[in-house]
Amino acid sequence: MAKKSLSILCLILVICLGLILTGCPKKVAKTDEGAVTSQQDQARQQQLDQERRAEEEKQRKAAEDARIKRDELKRAEAAAKAEEERKKAEEERKKAEEERKKAEEERKKAEEGARKEFEASLQQKKEPAGIQGAGEVRDSSLLKDVHFDFDKYDIRPADADIMKENASILMKNPNLKIQVEGHCDERGTVEYNLALGERRANSVRKYLVSLGVPADRLSVISYGKEMPLDPGHNEAAWAMNRRAHLTILSK
Repeated sequence: MAKKSLSILCLILVICLGLILTGCPKKVAKTDEGAVTSQQDQARQQQLDQERRAEEEKQRKAAEDARIKRDELKRAEAAAKAEEERKKAEEERKKAEEERKKAEEERKKAEEGARKEFEASLQQKKEPAGIQGAGEVRDSSLLKDVHFDFDKYDIRPADADIMKENASILMKNPNLKIQVEGHCDERGTVEYNLALGERRANSVRKYLVSLGVPADRLSVISYGKEMPLDPGHNEAAWAMNRRAHLTILSK
């Protein structure tokens, strides 16, 4: 009985040993197969990563190229716009210069016309100028008289435009020297009217200077009531005689 049990035990041990021996190679083979599969997966993953990085680099480069092209296009557009603005500014400058030259020519033409008109208006003065050695004394129909209220010597608002016109003519003819004559009507004493006529002449001179006429071109003289423009003895004649008259002394 003991031998039988021992035989059974030995058989079991043999069977177990056989199972162990036959199972080990299979286990090793399975482990090797898994290792190979893992290496293939890693290689595939590395390839995928490389392809992904290559694609990302390609996209980055394409984006960079596109950015460079956009920048170049913007610079080209900015340069074209700047050139267009420069040409436009140059055209406007030339146009302004042409207009300036045209205006200058018109101004000179107008001055020449005004000069000729002024010279045509000159006439020899019949009355004495009151200053000895003054040379040729002339009147101009373009220079208008300024009139005054009775016993007054201030410039009336109604005569302001006349003064501006006279100043404009004198400014356009800078070589002229002018004598401002003060006149009065027949009422009052000779002495009083001489003083009043001088105040009137000085008032006109001061006003012309305020309009830009150089003071050294203007002198004054008073004739009082001795040289009436209208010999009448009424208010209309008196109003005409209360005046300041501009006489041209030299040119």
